Amino acid sequence: MSSGVMSSCSNGSFGSDFSPPPSSLSQMFSMLDSAAELMMVHRDFHAALDTCNGGLESLACMELEESRCEELKVAFCMLGVQALAELNQWHGVFSWVLQQYEHLEIIPAKIMQTCVLLYSKVGEPGVMQEATRVWLHCSSNCKAAGFRTVAELYLLHILLPLGHLEEAQELISGEVGRTAFTEDQRQTALDAVEEKARQNEELVLNPRSPQESDAVAHPASTQGTVMRKLEAMLRFLYRKCLLTGSGSFPLRRVFLAAVLLYMLFLRLDPAHPSSFMWISKLLQLIRQMWRSMFAPYYQALT
Repeated sequence: MSSGVMSSCSNGSFGSDFSPPPSSLSQMFSMLDSAAELMMVHRDFHAALDTCNGGLESLACMELEESRCEELKVAFCMLGVQALAELNQWHGVFSWVLQQYEHLEIIPAKIMQTCVLLYSKVGEPGVMQEATRVWLHCSSNCKAAGFRTVAELYLLHILLPLGHLEEAQELISGEVGRTAFTEDQRQTALDAVEEKARQNEELVLNPRSPQESDAVAHPASTQGTVMRKLEAMLRFLYRKCLLTGSGSFPLRRVFLAAVLLYMLFLRLDPAHPSSFMWISKLLQLIRQMWRSMFAPYYQALT
């Protein structure tokens, strides 16, 4: 690359009559496709991250149209964030993003949304609190396409989970809320804050034991625990039947029928088409049990 192009790149100026070489643009898209393939198809997250870093470094030294350059940069950053998350390096995601943009205020809304959701998912919403607050109060971001979504995520995934209800009310009633939300949306947001405050008061007045809190917060896991206990009990009964059963009575078939009934009525939907196979097997098993238990009597009568 010529020294003139390198100088222009370092100074951040773009020539109005400059047309990027087709090979440079196609190379960037090729690297982006390669990073996506490594991520989605090969699940090689290290290689995908290296490709994203290489693409971002190449972009920094190319004179492309500003909109096209920003589009490619966002795409590389989004893939890089996902690669870091898959590598369980989520704690360094936002610092990596800051290295690419240098200034917090110019980070695109899409990347801010992704970072807020990521840190919320891993249970560390506070990591993004200050950065998102600064980003939202930056006047140049008010007209960004994703400004409202960032404000909504900041409210629902950071302020409310952390219990910062006063700041949430100030956000909704302040300049950010008036810019991001309509009147109906602000009222809905205030209702959500009031509901969160009511829940906090109930927890203070009626504190639950850790077991009850876990059962309320994770009902699916509690149900799964009950199911696992029931399955363990059935396995125990099966072993007992094998030890005490005689050859004249088909205990194994009785147990298998009980298991099929349990699967049909507790784990499956009997009306669902996928259950028809199990129902037919259950009927077949019942016929076999009937013949093995009562066929000798019928034969004797005939």
